[in-house]
Amino acid sequence: MTSRLPRRIARVRPLTPAAPDEQFFVANDAPDFESGAGKEWTVIDSPFPGSRANAASPAREGWEPGTVVDEGGFTFLAPSVPVNVFGMAHNTGQPGRDLPPQAFHKAASSVIGPGEAIQLSSTVGYVDPEAELTVVVGRPARGLTLETARSAILGYTIGNDVSARDLQKTDELWISAKSQDTFTPAGPWMVTELDDSDLSIGIVHNGKELTTASSADLGWKVDEIMVYLTSFMTLQPGDLVLTGFPAECARIQPGDTVACRVEGIGELRNPVTGASWEDLSA
Repeated sequence: MTSRLPRRIARVRPLTPAAPDEQFFVANDAPDFESGAGKEWTVIDSPFPGSRANAASPAREGWEPGTVVDEGGFTFLAPSVPVNVFGMAHNTGQPGRDLPPQAFHKAASSVIGPGEAIQLSSTVGYVDPEAELTVVVGRPARGLTLETARSAILGYTIGNDVSARDLQKTDELWISAKSQDTFTPAGPWMVTELDDSDLSIGIVHNGKELTTASSADLGWKVDEIMVYLTSFMTLQPGDLVLTGFPAECARIQPGDTVACRVEGIGELRNPVTGASWEDLSA
């Protein structure tokens, strides 16, 4: 591991945006996230050079690179706009490691940010949240090795692999179970230079803390996952890789609040509602 200190990087939108899709990137080096210094962020250039989806909006007054902005003046978005979102299947403990590594694809359109609602249709059935240590890819990467895997990682964020269990039983590819609109909350920021070997992972469901586990409980580890994925495709800047869920979960329903926690990163909190598109079609 490198000796550089962790840094938080976030994709944000000013509370009074100049355009509906305005986005900027900000960074914070304070070790205490809740301190005064932890609430003051510096506007930076996009950490995804060459990625049009992850380009910063044109600078304007108060949002030029180098400007310090207070956390109260913006909204956190998902940490990137990915081309691809992957999850790892059956990746818990030795039973997971005894199987070949296997990934599933989640639609990039399923990604939402912190505070946005996970929307459940009236027919979706039983739905679980899954708190996961999530890799944010920093550069195009193909053919990585265990020695080079870390070079493609910009940082780590929290992902919630929302999963419709009834649909998972009937859809062997898991598309309908994993890729529904709003089924991949991510954020609230990414952390660089994080030792991912033994991080506590868990869920707080309606204020009740469920049994936690550790990233050490994953069957296939981060380096190995990156090697596996890039053995058959090129990962792109901003792509998200959800590494697996080893802890306890509980069914979510409209009216609930779910918070996913990963040690060293923080907490990703989202409310749960009914599906807004059902209201529109009524």
